[in-house]
Amino acid sequence: MRIRRSLTITVTALAVAAAAAACGGTTSKIGSGAAVKGQPLKGGTVTVAQISGTSPNDIFPLTPATNSNGYNLDLTEGEWPSLVYIGDGGNSVVNTKESLYSSLTWSDNDSVITIVLKPWKWSDGTPITARDFTFVYNLLKANYNDWIYYNPGLFPADVTSVTTPSTNTVVIHLDRSYNPDFYVDDELYYVPLMPQHAWDKTSLTGTAGNYDETTAGAKAVWNFLQKQGSDIATFATNPLWQVVDGPWKVSQFQSDGYYVWVPNPNYSGPDKPAVSKVIYVPFTTDAATMDTLRSGTSLTVAPLPLNDVAQIGALQREGYAVASVPTPGVAEIVPNLYNPVNGPLLRQLYMRQALEYLINRPQIVSDAFHGYADPGNGPVPTTYGQQWASPLEKAGGPYSYSPTKAAALLKAHGWTVVPNGTDTCQQPGTGPSQCGAGVAAGAKLTFQLLYASGSAYYDQMNAAIQTSEAQDGINITLKSEPFNTLVATTGTCNAQAHPNSICSWQLQQFGYEPYSVDPTGSGIFNTDGNNNYGGYQNPEMDQLINATEYGSDPSAFFTYEDFAAQQLPWLWLPNQTTVYVYKKNLAGFVPASPFDFTLNPEVWYYVKPAS
Repeated sequence: MRIRRSLTITVTALAVAAAAAACGGTTSKIGSGAAVKGQPLKGGTVTVAQISGTSPNDIFPLTPATNSNGYNLDLTEGEWPSLVYIGDGGNSVVNTKESLYSSLTWSDNDSVITIVLKPWKWSDGTPITARDFTFVYNLLKANYNDWIYYNPGLFPADVTSVTTPSTNTVVIHLDRSYNPDFYVDDELYYVPLMPQHAWDKTSLTGTAGNYDETTAGAKAVWNFLQKQGSDIATFATNPLWQVVDGPWKVSQFQSDGYYVWVPNPNYSGPDKPAVSKVIYVPFTTDAATMDTLRSGTSLTVAPLPLNDVAQIGALQREGYAVASVPTPGVAEIVPNLYNPVNGPLLRQLYMRQALEYLINRPQIVSDAFHGYADPGNGPVPTTYGQQWASPLEKAGGPYSYSPTKAAALLKAHGWTVVPNGTDTCQQPGTGPSQCGAGVAAGAKLTFQLLYASGSAYYDQMNAAIQTSEAQDGINITLKSEPFNTLVATTGTCNAQAHPNSICSWQLQQFGYEPYSVDPTGSGIFNTDGNNNYGGYQNPEMDQLINATEYGSDPSAFFTYEDFAAQQLPWLWLPNQTTVYVYKKNLAGFVPASPFDFTLNPEVWYYVKPAS
């Protein structure tokens, strides 16, 4: 599991352009979206606006570990989709129709995977084959520690061999048995196919070969593609990125995040794009979004800023429909357990418990998100994927808002509590009634919280947290930064990294951690997880996460979930639901899966209203 995007404020806009010939009928249906009454039309332009500072900055689909900008996946998924496609209409499930395989079977006690690829083609007409999979595998095998989606010990490190008994068949031998659902949903979900015939090279002018078949060659190809993929100025002109197997190609890209998708005319999948162009345009604030929405017809689809939900009725009267889509992930404040100043404080479980007790999550849901949010009771959301939410989380989680309990915890561990003042440690030491290891006498409870800027309701939520923490003498200083600035200056911190320049942050909030269909903590809360950027370490957590990966007992998942909820590797927060308004003549937008609702414009199209 890796960060996919920060705030769920990707603003989707639709500008109606000239539409070509009608396809007949009075109830439209193109692709897998819902039918809308009217005559289906071909053509038109879709404009997708984004908050400034959240634009992609890498186009190579195997993003390096040093780049945690989750918006890169938004750019690449439409061009090089993952082997496993998640989302089928309103259902958050594996969509075999859209996936790149025709069959995926397990054998040998769930340790061998046989994948038969569909007879699809690349945009240049070359067939997709098993060699394209081995190309990806060879690159990752030699470079997986530099891949953002690598979970330690898992794909590709857990692969003992890969064979290709036919041109479209891949057999993967793993080093042990796995939970098939976990492996497909959380590992293969992040593996795209890539065109070996076009990308297996070490220079733009060189010819493609079989360089990937040696470790040295795979490293050379990797370094070349990584360098090309980070060159923003050439995203739309580099011939490498014109060879795609998804429904879209990039035809324009600007450094401010403006980019344009055009259809891949040779797309083999079932949903051929009906619109002629998709334009992504950066917006700076929620207010700018609403101003544009109110100005006329230039925005036909937009996520509604939650501060403006009172405008829903007026927008409906103007011809808009409304849809709310839960966000597939969990929102959080990440404590840096290895901050040079406050790391020793944050490593104390009682301190994280006190901080969580003072977050008034119901108030945040009501006032900041106007009721459109998951309650944030623990590491698993309760607004979608109900089968994964434990009884503890459904009942509100282990830390319901309680300033009284927070104050009692602090006093019991040697702190003088000064409501609306500053608490100080009076009893240093490691005993059960003392402040804890590394906490000096006179230490003060003062923290800085960094968070991604651009959203009024995130400003409101963090201001509420600052106020509620102050009730028991915990001072929170707020600092907002553009998302790309935030991820560039707050890196992963642990015992090995401490101290260094990227570990000066204390508390940070990227927005939310996106989940796949199975919301396991793999890669997030285990000791060596690439996304464990606060440095949390607990052998019991490692064992519980392993139980969700290797076995299929549902009780193992609940055991992990409840332990994580109680241990607070992160501080749990409400996670907003996205509310969309869209013109009623737009078909295919709903029903929307949380996993693909703004990433699959190939199923959107216009209709001419029935007369």
